[in-house]
Amino acid sequence: MKELMQGLREASIKAISECGSIEELEALRVKYLGKKGELTGILRQMGKLSAEERPIMGQLANKLREDIENALEESKNSLGEKLMEAKLADETIDVTLPGVAHKSGHKHPMYNVLDQIKDIFIGMGFEIVDGPEVELSDYNFTKLNIDGGHPSREWTDTFYFTEDSKICLRTQTSPMQVHAMEKGVLPIRMIAPGRVYRKDEVDATHSPMFHQIEGMVIDKGVTMADLKATLNLVVEKIYGEGTVTRFRPHHFPFTEPSCEMDIQCHKCGGKGCPTCKGEGWIEVLGAGMVHPKVLAGCGIDPDEYSGWAFGMGLERLAMGEYKINDLRLIFENDIRFLEQF
Repeated sequence: MKELMQGLREASIKAISECGSIEELEALRVKYLGKKGELTGILRQMGKLSAEERPIMGQLANKLREDIENALEESKNSLGEKLMEAKLADETIDVTLPGVAHKSGHKHPMYNVLDQIKDIFIGMGFEIVDGPEVELSDYNFTKLNIDGGHPSREWTDTFYFTEDSKICLRTQTSPMQVHAMEKGVLPIRMIAPGRVYRKDEVDATHSPMFHQIEGMVIDKGVTMADLKATLNLVVEKIYGEGTVTRFRPHHFPFTEPSCEMDIQCHKCGGKGCPTCKGEGWIEVLGAGMVHPKVLAGCGIDPDEYSGWAFGMGLERLAMGEYKINDLRLIFENDIRFLEQF
């Protein structure tokens, strides 16, 4: 047995010293010291020894285990140092090389305008609300006093999900006005920004997907004068004091009376150009007093409460803010265009 242990000592120390990786070292540990290892196999023969020999062989076995464990530990440390040296060599940085510049991004010009508008309305005590882009037709149309024969409900104008036309991509953020009124918490001062969808042909001022901001106030004693004063203030905050606006009579099923608000074309100063289609003005929003039928349909007494609402296109506001002459540029993500802002 003494000869077996001496042979195991020499073989194990030699194999451990020649080991080239941590994985191989672990395999050697199991081979020599594991439950089914070579040292365990030798110790199982202790029963064949006499009572006098067992203590002596036991001491030799313990010393052999200690020597193998020490050799394993030394080899592990040595391999660890070599691995660290190799890693440091691979990851060496030449500080004399020129650095690589990393460009910092910035907000999209359209969202810069959105943040401005949010700040303006929050400063006036408005709440910002959000809602689903996939909407029930009842909320997108019916509850807004838009009956079944209205052109905006046609398949040629609206993206529907179902054959019965009950679910659609919202064509406006106005449904959020209905959701807010149905909660029954009065008074209401809210704006609702978000994406909307219509089957519009793409041109310099139209897109099938664009962004709207709806706003609404419901309270006692609200008048058309409040609407005009608020919108003029918002436009001057965005485009600067003295911005020229005009209000034109219009018709919207969910407001009565209704109007559209234009700003003088930023590109030509009102003279007429391709951006304003020769009119000298750019329509930025539609507005009006909330229709009594809409109020009543949402559980609000139109004899006690009144309100106004508006909806504006965010892209057109950005066009005016940054003197952009084609709406398509906003969606094309051309870095040459975006870097200007």
